[in-house]
Amino acid sequence: MEYDFTRSVAPLVAIVAVAAVALTSVMTASTVFMMVLPSMIVFSVVAFFLGMKHGEFRAT
Repeated sequence: MEYDFTRSVAPLVAIVAVAAVALTSVMTASTVFMMVLPSMIVFSVVAFFLGMKHGEFRAT
């Protein structure tokens, strides 16, 4: 199966969304959405692009 950008990003967005909603049961919603969620998004974007570049490197 060929992965394109949408097929790769959709599970990542779903995981971050589920994790953010699950964290609201432990922390206050304002803390999660103002502090935790932005850091989760930044980390997931960095990890996604590093993984993508590593996959491209391994494929060549």
